[in-house]
Amino acid sequence: MKQHAPAAARNREPIAAVLAEELPATGLVLEVASGTGEHALAFARRFPTLIWQPSDPDAAARDSIAAWREESGPDNLRSPLALDAAAEAWPIAHADALLCINMLHISPWEAAEGLFAGAARILPQGAPLMLYGPYREADVVTAPSNEAFDASLKARNPTWGLRDLAAVDRLAERNGLGRARRTAMPANNLMLIYRKQ
Repeated sequence: MKQHAPAAARNREPIAAVLAEELPATGLVLEVASGTGEHALAFARRFPTLIWQPSDPDAAARDSIAAWREESGPDNLRSPLALDAAAEAWPIAHADALLCINMLHISPWEAAEGLFAGAARILPQGAPLMLYGPYREADVVTAPSNEAFDASLKARNPTWGLRDLAAVDRLAERNGLGRARRTAMPANNLMLIYRKQ
């Protein structure tokens, strides 16, 4: 059954504008934590020379992705994989780029650790790991809406919450990735590009 995420319609164009500057011309893009599948559908259409591989650990999310794909998916949109970012083994051995939207703050820190470890395993040198979402930054005042969001996340699950960008950068460095770009996005979000060194 198809699911809808209102935020996906709002943020897909700003995200796509950054992706257009960072994605390779061809190859396979692995999207981790694809959720409803609306981003995967939109980006597969937007970038027809790339193969788009959605994934999610949640069966209901994979059902939604599959339903969107069956209804109107282009040929370059693959069936969703069951992939848990925190797992030591992933069901995919190679990707030319990795995209993860709004996962780091709605999952335990172990998922972030697994995401960067997975990126280090499957990406070639120079390939991008692209993250979108809200973060805390030193010397940048956190927007009141993000503070409220952080409190609501921690109330739902104490292992969730906005991540400190410096901690994410350190995690990247431990896995052989370096931050190449930070772009401010609408609604107090960031687009972060890390590349395998």
